[in-house]
Amino acid sequence: MRIRRTLGLVLAAATLAGTGAVGAFGAVGAQAASSPTITREECAAAGGQVKSIPYGGDTCTLPDGTNQRIT
Repeated sequence: MRIRRTLGLVLAAATLAGTGAVGAFGAVGAQAASSPTITREECAAAGGQVKSIPYGGDTCTLPDGTNQRIT
C-alpha cells in the first residue's frame, strides 16, 4: 500500500512538472510522428492511393483516411 501511494505521488509530481510518465522522449516522438513519410511501394502495399498535389508533391491516402507525404 505504501509503495502504491509513493508511486502515485511520483507520477503526479512528474505530470505537474510537465514530463509525464513517458519522460522527455515523449515530446521527441510526437514531433517526429507529426510528419510521417512513406514510399510509393509502401503506399501500394498498405492499400493506399497516390495523389499528386500541384506544387505540393505526392501524398498517399491510406484506407484509414490518413495522408502521408511520399518520399
